Amino acid sequence: MRLCDLRKKEVINCRDGERLGFISDLGFNPKTGCIETIIIPGPCKFWGFLGREQEYIIPWRCIRQIGNDVVLVDVDTMAVLQKIPDFDCD
Repeated sequence: MRLCDLRKKEVINCRDGERLGFISDLGFNPKTGCIETIIIPGPCKFWGFLGREQEYIIPWRCIRQIGNDVVLVDVDTMAVLQKIPDFDCD
């Protein structure tokens, strides 16, 4: 399966049925090359006009099922919601 195939799948949390969104990126272990996390954009600020400050970083081990249209995960959403780091080029 390719990343472009995963990006088309919606991520649903099994604990509460919440729709988390679509996979935007993957996190890899640089030594082994194995996938460690899936990354999903977090909730929008102010009706989506001001962008996003957070993203869901979900460990690969928390994935329960990958189907044709959805990826089922079992996570505490507050525990995996992280602030997007600010990169300063100065």
